[in-house]
Amino acid sequence: MRLTDLPRRIAAAVERVEDHMPNDAIARRLRELGFVAGEAVEVIAAGPVGAEPLLVQIGFTRFALRRTEADRVLIRREAIA
Repeated sequence: MRLTDLPRRIAAAVERVEDHMPNDAIARRLRELGFVAGEAVEVIAAGPVGAEPLLVQIGFTRFALRRTEADRVLIRREAIA
């Protein structure tokens, strides 16, 4: 499942960040920001036009991500310990 498919206010865990091309700078930056395997993630809100951007919480930090950026993040919906 991708982060863009996650309903709002549902806890999930990051599986991995997918590279869309070799040396994908956006995927690398997402990993640097904390989108790493096992990290708790939640979609808090979505923008009014085309549900963009997404307000995403990773750990205790919130980010506004474009849907193309959030689409790189693969997640699994399960209870976070």
